[in-house]
Amino acid sequence: MASLRLSSTSIPRFGQSLTRAIFSPQWVSTRCYSAKKPAAASANPLSDGKAKPKSTTPLRRSASESLPIRSNPTPTRGTIQPVTTLATAERYILSRLRSHPDLPARSQALHESWWIPKWGEAGKEGEIFVFSNGNIVCWGLGETEAKTFVSDVIDRARGMEVSPLGEPETEELEFVVDPIEKTRLQGDLIILGQAEPLNEPELLPKVLPPMAFPEETLLARYAFSQALSRSTALSALEVSLDQYLSSMALLPHTLAQTGKPGMGRTQLIKKLGELMKFRQLLNLNRENFTEVPDFYWSEPELEAHFKSLSDALEVTSRTASFNDKITYAAEAQSMLRQLLTESSTHSMELIIIALIAVEVVIALIRDGPELWHMLVDPETEEKAKPAHV
Repeated sequence: MASLRLSSTSIPRFGQSLTRAIFSPQWVSTRCYSAKKPAAASANPLSDGKAKPKSTTPLRRSASESLPIRSNPTPTRGTIQPVTTLATAERYILSRLRSHPDLPARSQALHESWWIPKWGEAGKEGEIFVFSNGNIVCWGLGETEAKTFVSDVIDRARGMEVSPLGEPETEELEFVVDPIEKTRLQGDLIILGQAEPLNEPELLPKVLPPMAFPEETLLARYAFSQALSRSTALSALEVSLDQYLSSMALLPHTLAQTGKPGMGRTQLIKKLGELMKFRQLLNLNRENFTEVPDFYWSEPELEAHFKSLSDALEVTSRTASFNDKITYAAEAQSMLRQLLTESSTHSMELIIIALIAVEVVIALIRDGPELWHMLVDPETEEKAKPAHV
């Protein structure tokens, strides 16, 4: 089975219990899927290393399907290389790369990405796709090279990053080039091989520059990259939402202990605004997480590549779980807001009663003697009148 290499802390999958995820959030910075065995040191109960959690994703469960490819090398098959995704912001403005001085002249726009056909040291070049959802996908390059690209290119493009992330989010897969195999996702391994002719050849650039990997699988790599970039962007949102829910986790406890929300109206409205922003980022962006891009409608094979990796990374189910968490949090905050409104209404009622009481006292002080004479003097005059015989 494949190992899942995580950072020192880990985030629970969204398929787990909603309550457990909300009140016991943990963090992840890297998701890496490979067929390597975990280090023996992690099983030592005396060591500082934590046991790696068992993943239940389809990608992890199907990892054994790639073992025949991994364990039986052939003369036509290349070495297994990484596909690294790095998310650094909520969004990129790709037009900032058009005149970037540190990019190769052959880099260009490719549909919804910016494509760098070759990047890296001579003889070790890889390929990079930069997507507007704040992700870069690097073929044949590891995490170190991806971070170098970010520091050398992305960080130097002024105004390119919109809402940078506090900590970059990384996911990693592996691929192999084998010209006699069919291009596909097998288990947790992407195989780049033969590709069907395009229904619309104009989808490819008219003049293709020299690139690090075969030309015939360029759009297949693009499709896999777009699916992987969506998963990583969703992972970044998952981490941000769990951090948000962690900041709100004590509210129910405070309410149970004190009977008060423990949060002012303005602060609560700001928190509600953050929730609305999460839902907007998830569902209302041009490149959301549930719809298949129009680009694939005329190319069933490319759509199959995109869907196969999206399904393996559980993008649809994670999106649904993300929306469920937002709905739960919004309902909880709506209840707290209603409590604040009721408390404010009660306070206003007390103020109104106090003002009426003050008005009555002032009226009595100002008009009291006159009212007294109006009530007492007629009775005195009646008693003073002589009785008529």
